[in-house]
Amino acid sequence: MGTFKKEKARRERSKTHGGGMANVKVKGENFYRDAKKVRRLNVLKEGKPIRNKQGDIIKAASYQSQEIPNARIEPNRKWFGNTRVIAQDALQNFREAMASKASDPYQVLLKTNKLPMSLLKEPVGPGGKQHAAKIHVEAQPFSTTFGPKAQRKRPKISVSDIQDLVGESEKMEREYQESVEKIKLLSGRSGEVGQDEQKEGWIQEAREPIFSKGQSKRIWNELYKVIDSSDVILHVLDARDPLGTRCRSVEKYMKEEAPHKHLVFVLNKCDLVPTGVAAAWVRLLSKEYPTLAFHASINNSFGKGSLIQLLRQFSILHKDRKQVSVGLIGYPNTGKSSIINTLRKKKVCNVAPIPGETKVWQYITLMRRIFLIDCPGIVPPNQNDTEEDILLKGVVRVENVSNPEQYIPAVLHKCKKAHVERTYEIKGWNNSIEFLELLARKGGRLLKGGEPDLDGVAKMVLNDFMRGKLPWFTPCPIAESEDKLEGREGRLGEMITKKRKADEMESDDKTKAEEEEEEEEEEEEEGEEEAEEEEHEDYEEWGGFNDKGSTVMESEGEQEDNEDEWEDENDEDEDGDEESEEEDGDSDDIDDTKIDEEEMERLALEAKEECRAVVKDKSKPVSSNSNKRARRQ
Repeated sequence: MGTFKKEKARRERSKTHGGGMANVKVKGENFYRDAKKVRRLNVLKEGKPIRNKQGDIIKAASYQSQEIPNARIEPNRKWFGNTRVIAQDALQNFREAMASKASDPYQVLLKTNKLPMSLLKEPVGPGGKQHAAKIHVEAQPFSTTFGPKAQRKRPKISVSDIQDLVGESEKMEREYQESVEKIKLLSGRSGEVGQDEQKEGWIQEAREPIFSKGQSKRIWNELYKVIDSSDVILHVLDARDPLGTRCRSVEKYMKEEAPHKHLVFVLNKCDLVPTGVAAAWVRLLSKEYPTLAFHASINNSFGKGSLIQLLRQFSILHKDRKQVSVGLIGYPNTGKSSIINTLRKKKVCNVAPIPGETKVWQYITLMRRIFLIDCPGIVPPNQNDTEEDILLKGVVRVENVSNPEQYIPAVLHKCKKAHVERTYEIKGWNNSIEFLELLARKGGRLLKGGEPDLDGVAKMVLNDFMRGKLPWFTPCPIAESEDKLEGREGRLGEMITKKRKADEMESDDKTKAEEEEEEEEEEEEEGEEEAEEEEHEDYEEWGGFNDKGSTVMESEGEQEDNEDEWEDENDEDEDGDEESEEEDGDSDDIDDTKIDEEEMERLALEAKEECRAVVKDKSKPVSSNSNKRARRQ
């Protein structure tokens, strides 16, 4: 066996490395397997069991042995390190506190995945929201449910006999009727009688395809894309009919499937309704979700600052995210694209006073971290909505409707007659046909032979109704006990801004300063009155005032009268004293009392002058500036 010394010496002499001998195999060396490849081969070798000549497994592969190890796992307290033990009263307090916060629409729970939110809701039934079949499978052992020894041949039901089954069926029917009545109440047609009843031999007329717009699969796919991509959802409502343009199915879906997303109501077109009505709807809807009144206009908008401030608050809440997406959803023709143009203050989305202008979702940049997503209008399917309701909500293009004059009575019912007369300047009609004829003849819309064009005039009236030319609105239902929000009086535009907050603080400081000044003035006046009363008491002891004991003069005329009376009484007293002195002849009485008559008169005159000065000061209006200057001096 050679040592390759000659070749090594030759390489050193020639100072060459390799020399073409890199691929020459030398006995005892391994040219094909390095350490990395060996480790890889060992891994592959461990994945297969070792067998003998008969094919029996001698050594099982890694992690595939069926032998039970003769080992015991040592118990450790660290197994229970992540568990928490809580008392029942503490759990109840936690539930009440968190439930109040979670139900408040103006408070947001952040990082709910770190809170035990499952403790807030009691499970409904034995398995909560789980399917009944899954509950039965979990309650029974696997061997008797599946496999060759299965004993369950048919699914079990929750009733034991036929009477329980009848009771369960009646209960389900009652619940269904209650749900139908609730849908009627929400749609505003609960008082109508016999509208769903069909006469014998009559069938319901097929609905025109035009009234199924906004319900296609394509539009619903666009809606779910917008909801999935958005962090905040702005549900745009028409201020004239907020309940009619609410998508309750979407609200239910978000509450169940996406509770972490924020839903906000935007009451658009509030310029078409009275301010009190818009404020009443805002107060009512604010009990469920945060609600803003808005008027979409690029040059003259309302509520733009409040909405931008709200979106900035959401972006501050989600600081950990790179951006915050805001999706706008709602019925067609409610002003979703107009709101985006108003926020951007330029035309970035196509808008039109007809439904279906937006075909696909659009992604618009509002700020560096806030993005807006426009969505096509959706119409949730509702079996209780008639063709008349669908048309008056603005879902359908009027030019595609056949026989539009049949919907004019509903328009006249929603609008006041005075408003219609003032808008079209016509009077003297009793029904919808007469109204259309008068309007057609006034506008010169006549057909061949002088017949009025009822179809064209009816389409014109419907367009005016939906575009805001005819004033109408749905009044807000009056709540029995209406709870006012703290710091809100029910007026529009009450969101507190920095300027308004500063003004309020200044006014509060002013009112506090004025109150302090008034209190100081009252204290000074009380001190002066007490000093005067003390002086008057001293003077009364010396006999300087009349017998009635009046200490404060009310007017100058009364002061003069009192002075005259006081002088007369004083003279009479002096005369009486002289007479008594002459009669008694005791001149030592006055000397004993040590009273000087001249000193007494001087003090009495000073007291009168002070009383006059006090009366004059009280009659003059005192200004806050003069008080401040007096205090400074």
